[in-house]
Amino acid sequence: MALWSGRFTENVSEFTQRFGASLPVDKALYAQDIAGSKAHARMLGAQGVISLEDVELIVAGLDRIQARIEAGEFVFDINDEDIHMSVEKALIADIGEAGARLHTGRSRNDQVITDTRLFAKQRATDLMQANAALRHALVEAAEKHFDVILPGYTHLQHAQPVFLSHHLLAYAWMFARDFKRLAAAREAADVCPLGCAALAGTTYPLDRRATAADLGFSDVTANSLDTVSDRDFLLDLSYAASVSCVHLSRLAEEIVLWSTAEFGFITLSDAFSTGSSIMPQKKNPDFAELIRGKTGRVVGDLVALLITLKSLPLAYNKDLQEDKEGAIDAARTLEDCYTCMAGMISTMTVNADAMRTQVDKGYLAATDVADYLAKKGLPFRRAHEVVGHLVLLCDQRGCGLEDLSLDDFRAESDLFEADITGALDAVSIADARVTEGGTGRQVVKEQLELVKQALSIDEQAI
Repeated sequence: MALWSGRFTENVSEFTQRFGASLPVDKALYAQDIAGSKAHARMLGAQGVISLEDVELIVAGLDRIQARIEAGEFVFDINDEDIHMSVEKALIADIGEAGARLHTGRSRNDQVITDTRLFAKQRATDLMQANAALRHALVEAAEKHFDVILPGYTHLQHAQPVFLSHHLLAYAWMFARDFKRLAAAREAADVCPLGCAALAGTTYPLDRRATAADLGFSDVTANSLDTVSDRDFLLDLSYAASVSCVHLSRLAEEIVLWSTAEFGFITLSDAFSTGSSIMPQKKNPDFAELIRGKTGRVVGDLVALLITLKSLPLAYNKDLQEDKEGAIDAARTLEDCYTCMAGMISTMTVNADAMRTQVDKGYLAATDVADYLAKKGLPFRRAHEVVGHLVLLCDQRGCGLEDLSLDDFRAESDLFEADITGALDAVSIADARVTEGGTGRQVVKEQLELVKQALSIDEQAI
């Protein structure tokens, strides 16, 4: 019979036992469950609710259980329903009545949310570390390929030339924002639920703040009804993971495109590529594609949790058992994706010549030619039209703007002078963009320092 079976005359069926059990999922939280139980026992002893001798037996017994689990010697029984009952049953079997006193003044409702908050705090920290490692890889790649120039795109069409360092730092800033979301999720989880019991608190003289301090929480929750039903912090963690996966997917898509024969901008290392079972020549960007694909999975974890929480009345409902599997999956998946992406960025070969070849296609100087006219007093809209005519002329001739003669330029506007050729050099075009945040190398150097400073500050916060 289950530990809660006192008012029941028969057990649930084998099917409903299996259907209702959360043990296959929440056994992953064994360390958090044991830590919470030890802190609760120590507080009960300090408050005189149980004897100090019982506390000593309970803590030692829990240590033995944890050692057995970590050694692979602990047998999880689906009939135990969840990790809490599995550990408690093993403790009672080990130390007898003292183990049966552990649950004094608490419920599985505040116990499970304590475990989950401890888990969320730790996993958010792990993800913050992995996030920082990826940003280091991006910074190192930006420094290594600082002067490499490539086409910047809008609508996946050639737009204006940019430096690869500038392009890579765009992603570094995305992941910097993700770091802040992860840090906020960790902060949201950092309050202790123990002492709220099932939903209304307890009559025992518990010291909730002592338990919180023991477990490393910064505060205690304020309302017992809210406490046992609150999963907002898991939404925060799942949302942070979803947004970061979306950013990873965008970078993965560019890696997939850049590694094609059509682009040829990069070559992935063998360690982050696979072959084909039938086509010997293939070198596939499978891991970038997997990152792209796993994004849907993580976003799905967030949506599943949102729907689970929708319309739940106060306080605890069994629906909330479905809160952990998606969050565990999202955190694990994001951490793996961070690690994989950092490896790809660190080991890829940049084909600078291929990037430069593409810079000379697609009339990337067009905007600067229009700016040239605007700076000479021609209204920009008129300048835009003039350059459009020049591009049409190039299309008809099958040449580039740099191939036109001065007479060709002056046929469209007598404002063009011999120095127009200086507006057609791609490196000069990119370097001329010196507004804060632009692609000119001088401001990219300044941006690199800002990225490094932000990364250093974030690493100190981990």
